[in-house]
Amino acid sequence: MRPLRKLLDKVHPYFAKGGPYERFAAMYEMVDTLFYTPPDVTRGAPHVRDAIDLKRVMILVVLAAFPAMLVGVWNVGHQANLALATLPADAAVGWRGTLLAILGIGYNPDSILDCLSHGMLYFLPIYIVTMAVGGFWELLFAGVRNHEVNEGFFVTSWLFALILPATTPLWQVAIGITFGVVIGKEVFGGTGKNFMNPALAGRAFLYFAYPVEMSGNEIWTAVDGFSAATPLGISAIDGVAGVVASGVTLTDAFIGNIQGSIGETSALACIVGGLILVYTGVASWRIILGVFLGMVATSLMFNAIGSDTNPMFGMSWAWHLALGGFAFGMMFMATDPVSACQTNAGRWVFGLLIGFMTVLIRVVNPAFPEGIMLAILFANVMAPLIDHFVIQANIRRRRVRLG
Repeated sequence: MRPLRKLLDKVHPYFAKGGPYERFAAMYEMVDTLFYTPPDVTRGAPHVRDAIDLKRVMILVVLAAFPAMLVGVWNVGHQANLALATLPADAAVGWRGTLLAILGIGYNPDSILDCLSHGMLYFLPIYIVTMAVGGFWELLFAGVRNHEVNEGFFVTSWLFALILPATTPLWQVAIGITFGVVIGKEVFGGTGKNFMNPALAGRAFLYFAYPVEMSGNEIWTAVDGFSAATPLGISAIDGVAGVVASGVTLTDAFIGNIQGSIGETSALACIVGGLILVYTGVASWRIILGVFLGMVATSLMFNAIGSDTNPMFGMSWAWHLALGGFAFGMMFMATDPVSACQTNAGRWVFGLLIGFMTVLIRVVNPAFPEGIMLAILFANVMAPLIDHFVIQANIRRRRVRLG
C-alpha cells in the first residue's frame, strides 16, 4: 500500500493522505461495516474474548430506542388526526397533506397505518436534517484532526430527534444539533471525551434559546392552530386531578397516548428498550435503579410534606414515571457511558442525584415542569467529582486495611 499511497499523493492532492477522498472512503467504510464484518478482524490469541465494540454498542442503543420511536411516531399521527377530526376539512394542507392524498392515506385516528404515516412525515424531516447537519460537523472535525469517523453520532442523532417536539422548525433542528455536536462534544475532543450528553446539550440549548417554539400549548399537536397542553404542564397548574379531568388516565400516560416530544411519551416503550440495554450490558442497571429510587424517595417525601398551594406536592411516583420524558431520560440519557460515572458506587450516587433533582425541579419550580433534562446535565457535570470522591474513599479504606 505504501507505493500506491505515494503515487496517489503525487497524482492529485484530492487523493493525498488526509484529503477529501480518504475522508469519504472512511465514511463509506463506516457505513459498510454497520452491515458486514470488517475486513480486519483479530483471529489469534491473545485478545479480549468479547464481540462488543463501539459500532455494536451504538447499533444496540439505536435498536433499543426503536420501540420508543415507533410508538412516538404513531402518537404524533394519532394526536394530529384526533385534532383534525375537530377542525374543518381543509385544515390538513401543505406538502404532507398532498403526499398523503397521493398515497391514498387518510386521517382516521383509529387506523394504525394512517397514524404512522402522518407521524412519520413529521419525524423523518427532523431526522434527515439532524443527520445531514450533524454528519457535516462530524466529517469536518474528523478531517481537521485527521481522525477516523466513528459511529457515535448515529446514537446522538437518533436520540436528539426523539426528544424534540414534532413541530420543531427544521432550522432550529439544525442549530440544536450543531450546538450539541460542536459545543457538547467536538470541542472536548470528540466521541468518548465529552463530559455531557450531546443530544441533551442541543435540546437544552434550543429550550433556552427559543422558549416559544420549545414550550407552551401550541407545539405538541402537529396541526396548525390547535392548542393542547401536555399532561405534565397541566399537572403543574392543577395537579393530578387536572390531568385526570382532561381525560388522561395513568394507563394512557404509561402507554404513550398523550401530548409530548416524539419519543418520550411512551414510558412502556422506553422501559422495554432500557431492559434490552441492561441485558446486553450496554447500560448500567445501577444508574437506572438509582434514578428510579431517587425519584420514588423524593416524590414520597413531597407527598408526606404536602402543600395547600402547590398541587405538584401530591403527585405520586407512578405519575412522575409516566409523564414527561422521565422514562426516556432514565433509560437512554442517564446511562450514557461517557458522561455518566464510571465507578459502581459513583453510579448509585449519580442515579440517585438525577432522580432527586428531577422531582425537585418538577415540584418546586412549576415554571419548568419537565426536570429530567436539566437533572441529567447537572449530574453529568458532577460525575467526575463523584468518581473522584469514590476513588479517594477506596484508597483510604485500603490504606487503613493494609496498615
